[in-house]
Amino acid sequence: MIGLIQRVAQARVEVAGEVVGAIGAGLLVLVCGEPADGEAQVEKFVAKLLKLRIFSDAAGKMNHSVQDVAGGLLIVSQFTLAADLRSGNRPGFSAAAPPDQGRALYAAVLASARRQHPVVEAGIFGADMQVHLVNDGPVTIPMTLR
Repeated sequence: MIGLIQRVAQARVEVAGEVVGAIGAGLLVLVCGEPADGEAQVEKFVAKLLKLRIFSDAAGKMNHSVQDVAGGLLIVSQFTLAADLRSGNRPGFSAAAPPDQGRALYAAVLASARRQHPVVEAGIFGADMQVHLVNDGPVTIPMTLR
């Protein structure tokens, strides 16, 4: 499972001009399932996401998690995180889970996050989405769990 985590002051995702998910301060999480992923990877991904200490404490040190600061999660599917750029100029995406599996993995990530965290918003799998964010820091962290 591949993720790109951005600490945000606010973020929203729109589909056809309509806001389908929005948060204030928290994490924008772009997520891509891979063919070998299953429930174990989903649970590991969400556990790491919720405990990742990337919010500042009173001394300005990254010491708090999204749970510690009661921040929101905006989770958006993005198969392009699996892009293979080793050959030519057009990225290949064969490392991403096939659409049906990707949809199931995305749904599993959302379900797990919603069981464990009170504020979870989402994009729409496979939709043409516009993601708007105010990156806080900026803090952007890639996360790959295999």
